[in-house]
Amino acid sequence: MKKDLLTEYDLTIEEFDRLFARSGEMKAELRQGRPHPSLAGKVLGMIFEKSSTRTRLSFEVAMIQLGGKAIFLSSRDIQIGRGETVADTARILSRYIDGVMIRTFGQEMVEEFARYATIPVVNGLTDLLHPCQILSDLFTIIEKRGRYEDLKIAYVGDGNNIANSWLNAAARLPFHLSLACPERYEPDRTILDRAVREAPRSVALYRDPREAVRDADIVYTDVWASMGQESEKDVREKAFQGYCVDEALLRLAKPEALVMHCLPAHRGEEISAGVMDGPRSIVFDQAENRLHVQKAILEMLMGRQRRPE
Repeated sequence: MKKDLLTEYDLTIEEFDRLFARSGEMKAELRQGRPHPSLAGKVLGMIFEKSSTRTRLSFEVAMIQLGGKAIFLSSRDIQIGRGETVADTARILSRYIDGVMIRTFGQEMVEEFARYATIPVVNGLTDLLHPCQILSDLFTIIEKRGRYEDLKIAYVGDGNNIANSWLNAAARLPFHLSLACPERYEPDRTILDRAVREAPRSVALYRDPREAVRDADIVYTDVWASMGQESEKDVREKAFQGYCVDEALLRLAKPEALVMHCLPAHRGEEISAGVMDGPRSIVFDQAENRLHVQKAILEMLMGRQRRPE
């Protein structure tokens, strides 16, 4: 039976742990020059309706290092961009390749594709969720702090797909999540309500970033205007005044607190240059770890997959 990764709820607790462990193994193997061609002969199709740096590079390099191949499929170049249905595209690609990663706008598109595909489907990003990013972030926290259990993670900024995926993860795993979002820029209400319901002692939403960051182990932020929201830039800049992760805000976190950002970053807006490039920033470590975690994801999903007769 095929398995997809569309949301954090698609993984069991044991699968979270196995992914993190395998990510560490493959990162060590790579640095030791030891190959791990567990997907030799496999092909990943990568559908992009949104442009990307880290997602494209990390998945493409991941497949090469796993012994397989990746094919870039722009929505401008395939028939799905000219009116072919998502269902038909899913059925056809399932006859050619061994897995699909999709980076698009609507979560419903990824879910419809997975419903009709007979091969594994990975959510590379939607406007609602970004599960691969959060898995990489949690792996990075384990690397730096030895665990994520019982740590306080503070997210400051827009209630976007990153905030939603952090909420899903906090509902599943034993860490504390405090978010600071301005009014009208909160996370998805259904996702927030479910997280509060499932982890009432672990999830909190604040208006004041100082309350969210106080005594945090990890301080996390993201851009104020995501891809497709460029026309809202000026309005958002006004709404997010006071939400910059700068030196003053960071002083409220624990002395050993680390700073994370999923990139790309706008220095001087959601994060100061001094914090972004400072000694407590692990931004580039988390970016690198996208590669290692996505190799573990692809191996988990595609390594056991056999194409239907």
